[in-house]
Amino acid sequence: MDDATRTELEAAAFRRLRDHLQTRTDVQNIDMMNLAGFCRNCLSRWYQEAATERGLEMGKEDAREAFYGMPYAEWRDRYQTEASDAQKATFDTASKGH
Repeated sequence: MDDATRTELEAAAFRRLRDHLQTRTDVQNIDMMNLAGFCRNCLSRWYQEAATERGLEMGKEDAREAFYGMPYAEWRDRYQTEASDAQKATFDTASKGH
């Protein structure tokens, strides 16, 4: 497989993950962090870092909006719930080094 095709496939997989997570607003970021070690904010930060590496200026909020499909504050107000004590405890032990 040539590099251009690999990049196209990787980009398509990323877009599908982004789109899937935009529809799964019931999945909280803390749950993703506890289970997988990354969340929507991580993905948007990686997106921003990739833009920066290519000489493109992109702010944190712009990157989040590109990933969340709306301003982050709006998504948070609509969909984010308060983390339970159990979720917080798991995060405190699982997120070391993140």
